Amino acid sequence: MGMILRIASSRIVGQGDIVGRSGYFSLNLSANSVMRGRLDARRTLKSLVADLRIKSIIQLLRPHQWLKNLFIFLPLFFDRQLTDLDKLLAVVGAFVAYSLAASAIYCFNDIWDVEADRQHPKKCKRPIASGKISKGMGYGISAILVTMSLLLLVTYTGREKWYLFGIICFYLLLNIAYCVKLKQITIIDVFIIAFGFVLRIFVGGVAVGIHLSHWIILMTFLLALFLAFAKRRDDVVIYQETGVSARKNVNRYNLEFMNQTIGIIASITMVCYIMYTVSEEVVERMHTQYLYATSVFVLAGIVRYLQITIVDVKSGSPTKVLMKDRFVQLCIIGWILTFILILYC
Repeated sequence: MGMILRIASSRIVGQGDIVGRSGYFSLNLSANSVMRGRLDARRTLKSLVADLRIKSIIQLLRPHQWLKNLFIFLPLFFDRQLTDLDKLLAVVGAFVAYSLAASAIYCFNDIWDVEADRQHPKKCKRPIASGKISKGMGYGISAILVTMSLLLLVTYTGREKWYLFGIICFYLLLNIAYCVKLKQITIIDVFIIAFGFVLRIFVGGVAVGIHLSHWIILMTFLLALFLAFAKRRDDVVIYQETGVSARKNVNRYNLEFMNQTIGIIASITMVCYIMYTVSEEVVERMHTQYLYATSVFVLAGIVRYLQITIVDVKSGSPTKVLMKDRFVQLCIIGWILTFILILYC
């Protein structure tokens, strides 16, 4: 009887021990599952943060603004050498180098204007103004972009390399001065923006050794000046409606002045373009007298942009207008196709 009780008790103890251990294992497995869940959550959070940071960096670089750098291709286009692969690749390299330098300036500008941007209804969403990217990281990204831009110029040979190096360095210095001080000086600020477009066509010409005519320089400057004043008008409208000043010199402009100035520049631009298309010098160089046919698209595009500026009040970003407005896009496509038919066919 005693033997039976001892055996039974030992079995009971053994079973309890087994039950206790299985409970321990189940608790341990539950704890491990919780830990794995936390680790997965942390990894997911880190991945989301990394994705957001990458998106913020791309937003900081403003790659959509690189559309403005397509002016670099104009000298090659007008010289009827767009089909020359070697020269086209040279211009593509210059385009990339200039775009990297431009993005470096965008970074510097956002750092310098961070406090003003936080007061702006639209610019407050920029990566540095919103706090998504720190100032230190912004400076680091800007320095990397400048380095990449200048290193890319090493691939060029002869005088072209040093000319491009000089133009891009001048562009960087001019725009740093613009960000720090010059954009606070009325009229000069807009002229510097327009001059930046002239530098673009110089980059395109120097990259392949094409001499620029006075016509292309003048037309580029006038068109850029028109777009710059239209963009500045948007700042005046915001200032009058909200009292928020996008820059210190905005109170030196008003809508009457901006409307008259934009109208005058638009008229001069249209007249100059028509004179360009019928110029004896241009007709002789292009070997055609039908360039005037492209005037229709230029006139339509400028009038439409005036409507966007004055009626729709949406001229704050010329690049966004180009990307979204179908009428402007059709005018540009029609202009390009007409030029191709006249010059290349």
